[in-house]
Amino acid sequence: MLPAERKRRIVELVTESDGRSVEELASTLEYSKATIRRDLRQLEQEGMVERSHGGAVPATTVGREQTYGQREVQNLEQKIAIGRRAAEELVDGQVAFFDAGTTTMEVARRTPRDGSFLAVTNAPRLAVELGESETEVKLTGGTLRKRTRALVGPTAESFMNRMNFDVLFLGTNGVSPESGLTTPNEDEARMKELMVERAERVVLVADATKVGKRSFVQFADLSDVDLFVTAGDIPNEARDAFDGAGLALEVVSA
Repeated sequence: MLPAERKRRIVELVTESDGRSVEELASTLEYSKATIRRDLRQLEQEGMVERSHGGAVPATTVGREQTYGQREVQNLEQKIAIGRRAAEELVDGQVAFFDAGTTTMEVARRTPRDGSFLAVTNAPRLAVELGESETEVKLTGGTLRKRTRALVGPTAESFMNRMNFDVLFLGTNGVSPESGLTTPNEDEARMKELMVERAERVVLVADATKVGKRSFVQFADLSDVDLFVTAGDIPNEARDAFDGAGLALEVVSA
């Protein structure tokens, strides 16, 4: 198999299965793991796939979103560091909303366990995590999106329209000076809009790979965010845009 043909086949396998490990690709194509890793590096540079822990997932486009499982293993150390710092923004007695997502999950895992705040979320998995402690947890209700494991739809939106929150821990698929905060799905975008509208303070949590990216639907402007906790390399032009929008940026070390 010629290298170009092998790489085309790798993209097909990764896309049709929503991700493949290096070991699976090497076994299927009967090439060494070193060869597959080299191909994946080149394919990532070409924007054909995105490398993940131990393999690759399909490249993200403005209308495509990765599954929860795919995102769960990406940049985990950075997400843990972000979660640890963001959890410090929580004050005793507050009502805190936790957006669905793998980074907000890391925030939830590092919140106080003593029942000193009220947690609200549209993510059943996150509710279970918070519910392991003394924390009182409320779920929005709604329809579960299997891809992201978030609750959306009219029931969830009705809940949001009646509630107010002291602090919101917000996730995003992309954040850029041109497009603001974006996500691929319209139902999730509407929920995120309501989260931002109903929160007194908005803490955005996302690693640096989301900076400069944009997805299908915009749900907030940079000026809607009070604090952006991130990890990784942030371009100077993005830093300037964040500062100009009045958004406080904090880059933590993983």
